[in-house]
Order: sequence, then C-alpha cells, then structure tokens
Amino acid sequence: MADVVRLVEHLARALVDDPEAVSASAEMHGHTLVVRLTVAPPDIGKVIGRQGRTVTAIRTLLTAVEGTSARRVVLEVVE
Repeated sequence: MADVVRLVEHLARALVDDPEAVSASAEMHGHTLVVRLTVAPPDIGKVIGRQGRTVTAIRTLLTAVEGTSARRVVLEVVE
C-alpha cells in the first residue's frame, strides 16, 4: 500500500508546478484500495489532463502495479 502511495506522489510531483503541495493517502475498503491525491488548486488541471487522459494513464499504471493482487485500486483527485 505504501508503494502505491509513493508512486502516485512521485508521478504527481513530476506534473505540477508546486510539488511541495502534493500528498497522497490510501485506505482499504473491503477489497478496494482507495488512493486520495491532493494537489494545489491551480495544479488540478495538470494532474487531470486534457479530457482526463493524464489521470486515466495514472489509474492504468496503478491497475498494472496491483494486477497480481486481488484488490482493486481507485484514484481520487481531491481539491
């Protein structure tokens, strides 16, 4: 679980203008790992990307990382 959080933080810090404002946390809800990503308000668009392509790519990476386990991964971008 900590590896997923570090991966999300690393990817988000590479995308935003204010990397110090990036934080991520994770919680288990049954068989689902919910990762919450918080960034500075002006950087939300950079994390989401055009038509959601960037956040979709991050979600795809998380699914690939957790592909060997039976749990599902959900990424939420929090304002």
